[in-house]
Order: sequence, then C-alpha cells, then structure tokens
Amino acid sequence: MTDVARIVIVDDDRAIRWVLERALAQPDLDVQSFERADTALEQILRQPPDVLLTDIRMPGLDGLDLMARIRESHPDLPVIVMTAHSDLDSAVASYQGGAFEYLPKPFDVDEALALVRRGVAHARERRAPAAVPEGLSAEIIGEAPAMQEVFRAIGRLSQSHITVMINGESGTGKERVAQALHQHSPRHGGPFIALNMAAIPKDLMESELFGHEKGAFTGATSQRRGRFEQSDGGTLFLDEIGDMPAETQTRLLRVLADGEFYRVGGHTPVKVDVRIIAATHQHLERLVEDGRFREDLFHRLNVIRIHLPRLSERREDIPRLAQHFLAEAAKELATEPKVLTQEAEQHLTRLAWPGNVRQLENTCRWLTVMASGREVLIEDLPPELRDIEGTETAGGDWRGAFREWADRALAAGQTHLLEEAVPDFERILIETALKHTGGRKGEAAELLGWGRNTLTRKLKVLLPALADE
Repeated sequence: MTDVARIVIVDDDRAIRWVLERALAQPDLDVQSFERADTALEQILRQPPDVLLTDIRMPGLDGLDLMARIRESHPDLPVIVMTAHSDLDSAVASYQGGAFEYLPKPFDVDEALALVRRGVAHARERRAPAAVPEGLSAEIIGEAPAMQEVFRAIGRLSQSHITVMINGESGTGKERVAQALHQHSPRHGGPFIALNMAAIPKDLMESELFGHEKGAFTGATSQRRGRFEQSDGGTLFLDEIGDMPAETQTRLLRVLADGEFYRVGGHTPVKVDVRIIAATHQHLERLVEDGRFREDLFHRLNVIRIHLPRLSERREDIPRLAQHFLAEAAKELATEPKVLTQEAEQHLTRLAWPGNVRQLENTCRWLTVMASGREVLIEDLPPELRDIEGTETAGGDWRGAFREWADRALAAGQTHLLEEAVPDFERILIETALKHTGGRKGEAAELLGWGRNTLTRKLKVLLPALADE
C-alpha cells in the first residue's frame, strides 16, 4: 500500500483553502490547512509535513518569513509558494529563498495537484538512502554497437575523477549516463546533483549554483547552499551547458580552476571537491566559434567526450527498452504489465522516434493507461504512431528520409540544422567504415576519401573513445 503523504496549506483566504483541500482530497494525501502562519509554524516544527503550500502575503507572519523559519530546522522540506500574477517579484524572491516551486493565482487545480505530487516525490527521494548498484542501471539498456561504446567508456572511467562531456539529442538519456558514471566512480558514496541550465532563469542561475548569503538580495532571508556545496565530495551534473549565460561561464571557469567560489553576497571563499559532468544537445564548437561559449571553459569541460546515439540509430534496443518501460509503468501504476504483440514490436522498431528514448518511455506509460487489453496491438498505439508513413526504414532512400527530417525540423521551428546534421553524418560514416575494416583506421580513411590525419582529428572530436585505440 502507498504511504500517505502529509500536506500542509497556509493561506488566510478561506476560498483558496477550500479549493485546495478538495483538489488534494486523494487517498494517498492527508491535508491539513491553517489560516495563520504562526499557528502553522508551531505544528510544522513539531511534526513536519512532506510538502508545505503557503501564501506570501498574510497578516502577522508572512509566507517568506514562515519559509525562512522552517528552513532553519528542516532545510529539505519542499515549499510551494502561492502568489498572485501581480506579485511575481515576490515569487522570484521566494524561489531565491529556497522555495521548491511557486503556484500563481488563480491556479489550475490539476496543476496544483501535480506540483504537490512532485514535491512529495522530491521529499521521499531526499529521505531515501542512496544505493550503490552492482552493475549498470537497468534503465541503461543497449546491445547496439553505439551503446556498447558508451558502456566501454563508462567502464574505462570507473576509477577516474576526470571531467566528462556527454553530447546527444534531447531524450537520449544523458542524465542516466551521468548517474552511471557517478555510481561507478570513486565518488559513488557522495551526492549526485543534477541541474538543467535551460530550466533556470538567468537572474537566478548564480544563486542556484553558488548559493547566497542572508540579505544578499530582496527575499534572501537566510543563507542558502548552492548546488556546488550540495555536491561536495560527489558529482555535479550540468545539463544543457550550452545555455549557460556568459557571466556564469566566467564564474564556473574560476571554480574549476581554483576549486573555490563565493556565495552571492558573500566575502568568504567556499572550497569544494566536486567532479563535473556536463551535457548538451548543441554543437559546442560552433558556439565557441560564434562567441557564445568561452573557449577556455569548453576545453576545461571537454576532457573526455561521450556521444549518445539517437534511438533511431539503435533500433535493435527498442524491444528491450519497451519491455523495461512497460514493466516500470505497470509498477508505478500498480497494474499488470502490458505485452507487445510481435507486429506492434516490429512496428515500434520502424518508427522515427524524434523524441528518442524519452518519447518511447512516455509512449509505454500511455499504453499502460490507455490500451484496453493486456496485449498491445498496433491499433492500441497513440494515433500519431499508428501510420508507418513518414517512419524511417533501414533499406529506404536515405536522401528522401534526410529531406523529410529537415522538413520536420524546420516546420517545428528548429534552427542551426547543420550543427546537428554534419557531425552525426560524419560520425555514422566513420563508424560504418571502421566496422567494414575491422577497426583499421588507415583503411577506413581510404574508404572515406580522407587522409589518415583527417580521420584521427575527426575521431578526437566525434568519437574520442575510439581515438586512442
């Protein structure tokens, strides 16, 4: 049976409390609401809930003060701050002060429930002891040659503290590989902290990374440890590093060089021992050429590079991945696992999967809820996946498929197509040529029409794990 999570609501508006109480009236949630923050504080300090929802502006103790008081003794308690649209400055201040998330008023009840559930999951994750797995994570499944190369790289780096760059399209599993690198490193007993650069507002990024001192800015009512301090002795995973603002790049470079930094508003250096794993779907060399990414930081981060293939480049893994995700979805929803018919499985292996492994995972979750029988037929698939038209086939006209990909990407508003296409095009040709020559680089270079030095240079950039073999 699922554990019941305790939720506390604090708002002086009776109507808001009434709406939230009914929205959160779920079998696995126990909801308690308070009109005044000072009354709630006594109860929370005595018996902390799993998640706290609080308004900002209330008579007596306000929401920001309530959050600051609670964080002194319960720093990991997820706090969801509720605010009116006109009070966005306060919402930003609350986020800087350590709020888990904020909920703008008027809010959608489904959004409120989803945020609370995220907070509950976050709280339980922080409480759970970190387990060190015996082997690679079950979620990193791969028999395809490109994935075997990823596994070899993880194995070679298993005794290392070295900085790693992971590149691959969105949804290819970059964070899972980063977790595997951490779990199979000498730092496995330390924390693994993940941070997505693209998801953090620019003006909050330095506070998020380096923390801040009390009074550093409006709303900074207490000292806050940033992600670097939280990951001391472990690994900090910086996803979508290409979206990091220039000024933050400069500070990050200084931390990597000196191993210390200052909190926002601080004057005392903080020393940390952190391994950095960065990831991006962008072509960082092009960003460097365009002046959008510091070249010295690029070289600091790009010590070892691991490339993750898109799902369409590892079709032989799709059946095992689908089986795994169907089993996970069934466990999550407490139901019997669905089973793909042979026809449905073959159909899935022929699809384009522009969203990569994440799209397949979400499809399996959708099938677990929506497919009527235990066996999944082609007709049970989401409507957009039923048609084979527009899917990629191994023996088809690659130029036509390539043209269709470009059309789809441009129609979806994607830009800088060459940054993505050219490296992948060259990488596929190199891998295929080396396969045909049994790994003999001189012969592979001849097949490609390159000199040996050109192939060596391309390998260092595109397939560094093969460069020294």
